[in-house]
Formats: sequence, C-alpha cells, structure tokens
Amino acid sequence: MEPAQPPGREPEQAPRGGHGKWMMIACCVPMLVIAVTIALSGAGWGFFFVAVMCTAMMAMMMGAMSGGDQDGHGR
Repeated sequence: MEPAQPPGREPEQAPRGGHGKWMMIACCVPMLVIAVTIALSGAGWGFFFVAVMCTAMMAMMMGAMSGGDQDGHGR
C-alpha cells in the first residue's frame, strides 16, 4: 500500500536525463589521444588499435542498453 499523497500533488517520478550515448563516447576521446601519443612515440600502433576497439565496444554497449523510448524508460 502506497502512502497517501496530499491533494493536488502528483507522485514523484525517477529523475530523467543522463549523459546519453554521445557523452559516454566522448569520454573515450582522452584514451584515444593517449593511444595516438604512445603510438607516435614508437611503441607501436597496437595501443591505438586497442583504444579504437574499446571505443567501438563502448558504442555498441551504449546502443544496446538504450533499448527504450526517448525519455529513457525501458520497454
């Protein structure tokens, strides 16, 4: 049983919003910059490849997790 709400007041909803997929992808930019710096320093391009794959995996996970409608709620 839910507690009674005062008249004229609607129940509070969970906060909406969040960073969104593109903000999470943008968080990978520093990693990519560091990987390019390491690669250019002579350590090899393997670091860059791993950083790009990590960014791609992050994009796929964020796309799979959104799975709901535009307001951020699930199905």
